[in-house]
Amino acid sequence: MKDMLGEGRQPQKNVFGEPLCSCSESPVTGFFRDGCCNTGPADRGSHTVCVVATAGFLEFSKSRGNDLSTPVPDYGFPGLKPGDRWCLCAPRWQEALDAGSAPRVALRATHQDALAYCKLEDLKRFAVDLS
Repeated sequence: MKDMLGEGRQPQKNVFGEPLCSCSESPVTGFFRDGCCNTGPADRGSHTVCVVATAGFLEFSKSRGNDLSTPVPDYGFPGLKPGDRWCLCAPRWQEALDAGSAPRVALRATHQDALAYCKLEDLKRFAVDLS
């Protein structure tokens, strides 16, 4: 399989500076639909935060004009349900945090570029993968 990020490109890193882990293969997520929160110049929304969807977050997102729970078969989108992991736009996660509706976060699958929009200490408060 050809590298969608470009020949010879360095592996992308998570918020800890480690190799980026997969976010979800079911449903398949990511700007490049490769299961990871990889990013690049074409990703203007910064789909870099690996979240674990909650009913509250899905309702919040829908109320803000981004319905992530309704399937869109024409685009191969199954719709998210609570518990699904998804590469969310970092500004949307920050907006949800500010509104008291932030979903949980898989930090090892969250791209370091999310830190341009979100504070690491905020992301850590919602982490599902810290021991």
